Amino acid sequence: MEDRLVIRGIEFKSRLWVGTGKYKDFEETARAIEASGTDVVTVAVRRVNIFDRKSPNLLDYVDPKKYKILPNTAGCYTVEDALRYARLAREAGVSDMIKLEVIGDEKTLFPDVCGLLEATEILAKEGFIVFPYTNDDPITARRLVDAGAAAVMPLGAPIGSGLGIRNPYNIKIILETVDVPVIVDAGVGTASDATIAMELGCDAVLINTGIAGAKDPILMAKAMKHAVIAGRAAYRAGRIPKKLYATASSPLEGMLG
Repeated sequence: MEDRLVIRGIEFKSRLWVGTGKYKDFEETARAIEASGTDVVTVAVRRVNIFDRKSPNLLDYVDPKKYKILPNTAGCYTVEDALRYARLAREAGVSDMIKLEVIGDEKTLFPDVCGLLEATEILAKEGFIVFPYTNDDPITARRLVDAGAAAVMPLGAPIGSGLGIRNPYNIKIILETVDVPVIVDAGVGTASDATIAMELGCDAVLINTGIAGAKDPILMAKAMKHAVIAGRAAYRAGRIPKKLYATASSPLEGMLG
């Protein structure tokens, strides 16, 4: 209870959030989600069937009563598309939360910052709880908060790259710049990447490809679970300062001559 993650009145039990793309089937998706210990699952509205209950449906495998479903606008390259899919998800009764993506470039999948700011402001005014996927720029993060974002989700590295946290210093500045939760999204490739994000002080990590693309997704999901827990504990514990030279771990005073 002393280290709760609460966003707009919603309490999140896990600081590891997971995506549902790129698994071989819905059964593997469900097993990985269970192994991760998460209570937040993101779903790409335009790519995954969550509306037609007569067809194979992700929500048949991921129980909305057990998990918080976070719809996302992955694959949207315009403000209009992002708004459309966010509204569709809410109208279908999925959630008032939305992970907002407005992609600006097909090769890098970097966000369209201008479009992201516009869509954030519109959706926030419509009562959405907006989690925008953004670059690792502190100025953009601050403007997203001003536009009504409930949290900011800076990339650690390009989506699906597995490169880890490429610019920890910018992430640290974002943490000092905004007064909303910071959730690293994109680029986490292995457990140590997740731990680094949490040791920086991030509030959570969202991972999809790093788990789904692993040789053993279920085992990687477990690894990510423990990595996030360890990183958060280390951040709260407070690491020792870095020093150029050695410091004796045992005191010399009082030792027999």
